[in-house]
Amino acid sequence: MTLANGHRHLAIPGPTNMPDEVLNALHQASVDIYGGRSEIASRACMKDLKKVFRTKGAMYIYAANGHGAWEAALTNTLSKGDKVQVLESGLFPIVWGENADSLGIETEVLAERPGRAVDLDAVTARLAADSAHEFKAILMVQADTATGVVNDVKGVRSALDETGHPAMLMVDTIASLGCMEFDMDGWGVDVTVAGAQKGLMTPPGLSFTAVSAKAKRAHKTAGLVTNYWDWTFRDGKEHYMWYAGTPPVQMVFALRKALEMLLAEGLDNVIHRHAVLAGATRAAVTTWTSKGDTRFAVSEPAERSNSVTCMLMPRGESSRILDYCENNLGVTIGRGIGRLDDRAIRIAHMGHVNAYNQLGTLAAIETAMAALDIEHGPGGAQSAIEYIANHVK
Repeated sequence: MTLANGHRHLAIPGPTNMPDEVLNALHQASVDIYGGRSEIASRACMKDLKKVFRTKGAMYIYAANGHGAWEAALTNTLSKGDKVQVLESGLFPIVWGENADSLGIETEVLAERPGRAVDLDAVTARLAADSAHEFKAILMVQADTATGVVNDVKGVRSALDETGHPAMLMVDTIASLGCMEFDMDGWGVDVTVAGAQKGLMTPPGLSFTAVSAKAKRAHKTAGLVTNYWDWTFRDGKEHYMWYAGTPPVQMVFALRKALEMLLAEGLDNVIHRHAVLAGATRAAVTTWTSKGDTRFAVSEPAERSNSVTCMLMPRGESSRILDYCENNLGVTIGRGIGRLDDRAIRIAHMGHVNAYNQLGTLAAIETAMAALDIEHGPGGAQSAIEYIANHVK
């Protein structure tokens, strides 16, 4: 006996659900890659991406996932032997640092406080101690998908300014752009990395770097530049040069539609929608964790992301819940990754998601805990309902 048949729901933190309009935009015949509709769509995407990033800087689109954009940010600005500081906060800053290591860049990791955001006092102290200005860049994520922690980008910029340190600030917004407030120019970010498959509601396969004037100056002397990632080549006049080859035309059409939808809703409204759905999710998890051995992966409420919530429990129980939801209820929820493998449930609230979707996801999780006799505080789904009712009058 299963209740999974019917319209299945995906509630993982990327790739996220895609609007029908975006899927329909993909379903188009190939067109001329040297101009016409494909070039018009690319220009529109570049223009609208700048609105989402809130920047007047240069914008580059890659036929790659987020790892590709990481490499683009590094190779276009740094040289072998340069040193960067990696601000650990969960899994993905470390993986970005490993990417830098593989390119011959020296990395120093500012160790995390488990379950906490980046320690700004520690950042300031380390930058002040770097009197020789060995660090050429700071690598950080705004939100870590593995833990659900959110970091203070403005605070790290303040640390750089306070210490007079000239390092570039590079920020990964793959799990936050289109879900949370981000202001590249206002916050003094030099290179921003993002992907299409989360808050931007587009299939995996496109990623982006947004680039400040300072980063473009660093590009002039970078020793790691390669043909594919090269910003200079991608500044060429011909449309194909913007992609270092054949443009991913159908993906660009899909991105174009997704950006139209985000801007039609209004970025402030998009961010507010994510904040309310995140608050409802945290209300449910707070109720569940009032009994038993479950807890938030991020201990401080103010440091929890508005794109994904991570709940920890004894090893093995998360898999039971996730398998039950998948096989019996038709809801796919995120599994723990990295060191949280088999210990975590990652509940997404990002991208093309509304109250109906989120309440259904939370009800499914609570149903699974009840059916599997996993101790928890009852009434989590009701707490989410009350949260939304209080915030949407």
